[in-house]
Amino acid sequence: MAEAKDRVARIRELKTLLKWLRSEELELESELFALEREEAEEQTVKDKTKAEEQAASDKTETEEQAVSDKTEAEDHAINDKAAKVNTTDGDNAKDQLTNDEIRRFSRQLLMPEIGVSGQLQLRNSRVLIVGTGGLGSPCALYLAAMGVGALGLVDHDSVDASNLHRQIIHTAEAAAHGTSKVVSARVALARLSPQCKVRAHDVLLDSTNALDIVRGYDVVVDASDNAATRYLVNDASVLAGVPLVSGSAVRLDGQLTVYNYNGGPCYRCLFPVPPPPDAMASCGEAGVLGVVPGVIGCLQAMETVKVLTGRKHDEPPSLLLFSYKSHPPFRSVRLRPRVATCAVCGDAPTVTDLIDYPAFCGAGPNDDAPNWRIVEESQRVSCRELNTALRSPCLLLDVRDEVQFAICSLPGAVNIPMTQFDARRAELEHALAELNGAPVYAVCRRGNLSQLAVQYIREQLGYDACYDVARGLIGWQDEVDSDFPSY
Repeated sequence: MAEAKDRVARIRELKTLLKWLRSEELELESELFALEREEAEEQTVKDKTKAEEQAASDKTETEEQAVSDKTEAEDHAINDKAAKVNTTDGDNAKDQLTNDEIRRFSRQLLMPEIGVSGQLQLRNSRVLIVGTGGLGSPCALYLAAMGVGALGLVDHDSVDASNLHRQIIHTAEAAAHGTSKVVSARVALARLSPQCKVRAHDVLLDSTNALDIVRGYDVVVDASDNAATRYLVNDASVLAGVPLVSGSAVRLDGQLTVYNYNGGPCYRCLFPVPPPPDAMASCGEAGVLGVVPGVIGCLQAMETVKVLTGRKHDEPPSLLLFSYKSHPPFRSVRLRPRVATCAVCGDAPTVTDLIDYPAFCGAGPNDDAPNWRIVEESQRVSCRELNTALRSPCLLLDVRDEVQFAICSLPGAVNIPMTQFDARRAELEHALAELNGAPVYAVCRRGNLSQLAVQYIREQLGYDACYDVARGLIGWQDEVDSDFPSY
């Protein structure tokens, strides 16, 4: 009986265990189903992603192939065009473009305004650029990049930090080392266009060498910044029979003209007499917005290309004016024709050889302000003497305009611009009255304008204890404080 009860109890335990196992089995099957479902969903996502990636890859390959086919077709068209010219002109290397040239200038070759014949004209041309500054920098870079075969660069200056905001062919390293501008430019052009032959004329262009230099080129680009060089380059170009592409830029304005081309006027036809020296503002005195000479220099490159390729032949002479403040910024003025009585290009020229241009213009070919001598030496003090005098009661009168005064000034200086002396005469008289005979020291940037101020105060206001600071703030930096800013 006891055995039967034990057996029944054991059976019941087994049933309970079996029931629990079945329950566990159902739970495991449910978990397994869920896992299999998740795996299936993940696989679906992977398959979809792979399909999308493949579709994108196929699309990219198709687009790349289309671009490749288009480029190849363009290259074939250029090659065919070049081949026609090359085979027509024979085996002369000067009349053929190399494969490298076809590839490099392909976007120009596609244009009928240039084409193969125009590109060959550029390659076989020689252009002289006088000045490698704000105008000459972009002009040289673009002419070399567009395929002009030979460039001559004339400049006798070295690179300075104050050049870099507009003279984009030069580097900070060249400025730090005071590298010759033509050397600095030649290095930059060699990196940009190794095929362009660059000759550096590191000389001061004058009457003794200008004509010999100009005669070796097909076009001259005047990128200078002074009247003496403009007249020199014009006369040399006329005497050598070379077209002249002339540009200028100062402050916010620029202009562009092509002279001595296709029977048109020369520079002297428009300006037979040079302006007074103080009427020609230089970048060093008046300032210039960096992009302005860049605009004009690029346009000089464009006009040079038009002359070299014969595209300017039918255009009447004109003067292109650019102004940062005008809307629109460009306007063109029709120029009068060549003047028959012109001293250089007229029917009976009187200038048949180069002359003394600094004497003719009253100023030399440089960017420096003239060293005026207006007041007597006894009415001037050196910067070292001023440094000592400032320890005693005095008035240090800065006569520059407000813009320059804001750039830098000496401690304790009072700013009354020379141009405002008449309007602020009462203020000046009051300041002088409070000095009780103490000296006045007038200072400007270079010691020129301050001499006029001394002359005014002595003669107009009757105050004799007034002295000019010779060499101005530039002298202060040289003689007293080497850390004083220069501009």
